Amino acid sequence: MTSNETDSENMFLCYPLLPDSCPKVHRLTVVRVAMYVFMVLMILTTVFGNLLIIISISHFKHLQSPTHLIVRSLAASDCLLGSLVMPYSMVRSVEGCWYLGDFVCKVHFSLDMTFCISSILHLSLVSIDRYWAICDPLRYKMRVTNNIVTVFTTFTWLFSFVYSFYVVFSGINAVGLEMLILQIYCVGSCVLFFNKQWGLTCSILTFFLPGTIMSSLYMKIFHVARKHAKVMSERGLKSQRSAQREGKAAKTLAIVIGVFYVCWLPYFTVTAVDPFYNYLTPADVFDVVIWFAYFNSTCNPLIYGFFYPCFQNAFKTLISTYVCGVNDSNTLTLNE
Repeated sequence: MTSNETDSENMFLCYPLLPDSCPKVHRLTVVRVAMYVFMVLMILTTVFGNLLIIISISHFKHLQSPTHLIVRSLAASDCLLGSLVMPYSMVRSVEGCWYLGDFVCKVHFSLDMTFCISSILHLSLVSIDRYWAICDPLRYKMRVTNNIVTVFTTFTWLFSFVYSFYVVFSGINAVGLEMLILQIYCVGSCVLFFNKQWGLTCSILTFFLPGTIMSSLYMKIFHVARKHAKVMSERGLKSQRSAQREGKAAKTLAIVIGVFYVCWLPYFTVTAVDPFYNYLTPADVFDVVIWFAYFNSTCNPLIYGFFYPCFQNAFKTLISTYVCGVNDSNTLTLNE
């Protein structure tokens, strides 16, 4: 083999000077650029969209209700995922290489799991909060306070952090897969394997169980809301405005659940099923389902921004005042 041929081959290695280097993923330049552009836009939308949610709730006192404090904590999970995890996942997905070493790889996956699990659990907390507010409104204010919400969100963060770092750094998720990992290992790889037991455990505990709770509660909420609307209609108390508000609320709930399942179901299905089929899922397919999962964190602030007037008004006020420099007294009056 000539030196030119060797140099040409080395160009497609993550670490050209190491004999056990992983190969780079061969992609056309236009495909590589398109992937970077799409992922960068997605990351920026995730980070700045969730920052708007965080700043709005922190800035405007009338938004600091128990429900919105859960939403702010949810936005913090999504914002941290977009800023601390997604950029590194982008390079790994496009280039097929990990340049930061094995220890940072473990930290990366631990943070990835932490923020993703925290995001899912916060969505579950929102569903529980809405269930109590609509189905038991008389006791809601006594049962759900800012202090109670702080306790539950703190527990959610602690559970997500401890669970994720324990699974990754203990290696319990890869017990029995040592030979497989040794066979495919190369310098520049960053892959998290789940054996059959932990693939099922992780999927059930962090997705299917919270997802079932969310779906059940939102179905109950939708049923109770329709029942209340029917009673009001029979008594002639239902105005056109309230009917529109209820229809919009029902649509928002359907969108929240739909986006949640569309984004997360492919990833957790692959995670649960792949170990039983000898890990035959191609790397590119796995990257696609991972970015579908990330997309839920991108959609969350968009859903709140488009479907909740209080956030729409808050966004307009913040952007016009602090970005455009417009200080209109009319924009400072925010209506729920």
